[in-house]
Amino acid sequence: MGAKRIFIDGEAGTTGLLIRDLLGARADVEIVSIAPNMRKDREAKKALMAGVDLAILCLPDDAARDAAALADEIGAAAPRLLDASTAHRTAPGWVYGFAELAAGQSAAIAHARRVSNPGCYATGAIALLRPLIDAGMIAPSFPVTINAVSGYSGGGKAMIAEYEARKAPDFELYALGLEHKHVAEIQRWSGLERRALFVPSVADFRQGMLVSIPLHLEFLSGRVSGADIEAALAAHYGASQFVRVIPAGAEGGKLEPEALNDTNIMELRVCANADRGHAVLVARLDNLGKGASRAAVQNMELMLGL
Repeated sequence: MGAKRIFIDGEAGTTGLLIRDLLGARADVEIVSIAPNMRKDREAKKALMAGVDLAILCLPDDAARDAAALADEIGAAAPRLLDASTAHRTAPGWVYGFAELAAGQSAAIAHARRVSNPGCYATGAIALLRPLIDAGMIAPSFPVTINAVSGYSGGGKAMIAEYEARKAPDFELYALGLEHKHVAEIQRWSGLERRALFVPSVADFRQGMLVSIPLHLEFLSGRVSGADIEAALAAHYGASQFVRVIPAGAEGGKLEPEALNDTNIMELRVCANADRGHAVLVARLDNLGKGASRAAVQNMELMLGL
């Protein structure tokens, strides 16, 4: 069997560049590119897409929707699509590309014609919440608060340029209008019925991420302890190659966001105080790794049987 042909639509962006770098040395894929002066030529792009096995969309949302519509026009010869934008993460007909979400999800990705790659914040939040909602420990109607900090590379070229030119603050909260684009995705795929309160932030480091969810244990379903929560997460992810449940405490009450950079690993921790009845659930991941490009490569491998 020959190499699978891959078109990265938007290969000059942050996510696309890293995907291209990750695939560049592989013998089982061939990257097909379009000439820069033809990127907006619909007929040229249509002809190119008809000749590849998979198109990975690393585009703004509207452009990703247009690329999907172009695939519709191609018909039976259209490639499979893997969309790294926000455009299709809750859309009908698209399989959500978090392979560790639930039993059967990786198989669903493997057989899907269209897969939406998860958002970085959403990956951490859903990884923490979905097993606990499925286990009945957190009610779907529970009012969840999610706090998170990301490296500045998650903000795209403009934010990267500001930070690297030392024109940006060392730390800032953002999306304080409480309409961050990952919230709908978190609600849909975690199983929450109530919209989560999400407070993201960005700091002066290039990549890495912490997503944390504080809990008053007395308000959860039944008599749930921190150990119970950790056990439920461990049971869900026990066989996972990329998601690991780590006992809390080894870090001395501290956790930094950059330890998993340049990997596709995500670590989950339950930091609990039994005397106070409090717990904080924490996901650590690389926002460009398991939160974007490396997750896309994981999904590509599932979709193409690599």
